Amino acid sequence: PVDMEDKFCHGFTNNACGKLLCPSELDWNNLIVRAGIRDRVDGYVMTEMFWPAFLYAGYTADQNNLEEGLFKSKLLVQALKAIFTSPSSAKEVAGNGDGANIIENNRCAKMDCSGKKVKTHVAQIIKMQKVSARSIAYISCQLRFALSSVTSWRSVDGDFDYIQFWYIIVDFFERPPVE
Repeated sequence: PVDMEDKFCHGFTNNACGKLLCPSELDWNNLIVRAGIRDRVDGYVMTEMFWPAFLYAGYTADQNNLEEGLFKSKLLVQALKAIFTSPSSAKEVAGNGDGANIIENNRCAKMDCSGKKVKTHVAQIIKMQKVSARSIAYISCQLRFALSSVTSWRSVDGDFDYIQFWYIIVDFFERPPVE
């Protein structure tokens, strides 16, 4: 289990967090991989150049197609909903983040059952009509930080550069490879 109050127990020292932070190309269940990551051995240094497992549907990647299921994890969708719509809406996420239309599903949440007006959410305030590459990048950075053992935000966490990670994700969507 993850102790929500103690960030020092997060990150790669915690098996649950470590599995989610582990690059999709590696197998966290392999004790050699796990030790290599924890000891920061060459070949196991975690940088922004790897897609962590928490970005994937089912938290695992298809090694033959690393784009399959990428950015479709339940955790990612829940985090997006919690930040942009409401924490309670994150609890409604079913399945494994199959690209649910987060903004559209919460558009009707302007009044409760009794007809009383409810608070507007961040997506309404910033006039967010759809999930964008930049919102996915932002949430991915927030999740990476939440899973890490770092206690306060900084743009570079050891070997991991959050700014570059954000740009890599945005580029993935906005600058597809040229054939």
